[in-house]
Amino acid sequence: MNVFMLYLVLLKASITSFSGLAAIPIIREALVIQAHVLSDAQLNEAVVISRSTPGPVAIYLVSIGYFVSGVGGAIAGWLAMITPALLVIPLIHFAGKKAENPKVREVIKSIMIASAAMLFLDAIPLAQNAIVDVLTACIALGSFILLIFDLIEVHWLMLAGVFLTLGQYYFLYSTALASS
Repeated sequence: MNVFMLYLVLLKASITSFSGLAAIPIIREALVIQAHVLSDAQLNEAVVISRSTPGPVAIYLVSIGYFVSGVGGAIAGWLAMITPALLVIPLIHFAGKKAENPKVREVIKSIMIASAAMLFLDAIPLAQNAIVDVLTACIALGSFILLIFDLIEVHWLMLAGVFLTLGQYYFLYSTALASS
């Protein structure tokens, strides 16, 4: 896939999902399922990289671009990430007080609900790729429950997942050394 086409795909995903994680279903459909230039594992990796670094949520577009087309793809991903922000400034100025209109608010709520549904449905194949053993299944289930009831911040869950996984590998490695 050439860099310009990659930019257009990522821009479409970025604009139609307001640059957040809701772009994942669109990207998965275009780059994983249709074009076969990205794998689910790479998509997962891009999201993990972006969620574990400071900065904008949509920074995963840069990683996806890099996975697909190297440095040129990373630049295309970065441009696709910032273009909506550059377009929304004049749009907000133009829209002005129309956002206070109840009909406009209902449209925005509908878009948010549809976006959340798309993200949830696309999380299933990504989870199938990421959940590989009992520990990762427990981490996923525990995280889901804690997040649904808003009992913990996401960064603490990520840190706990890292320590649990490292602990599992340390335990398996030390047991393997002790038995040999």
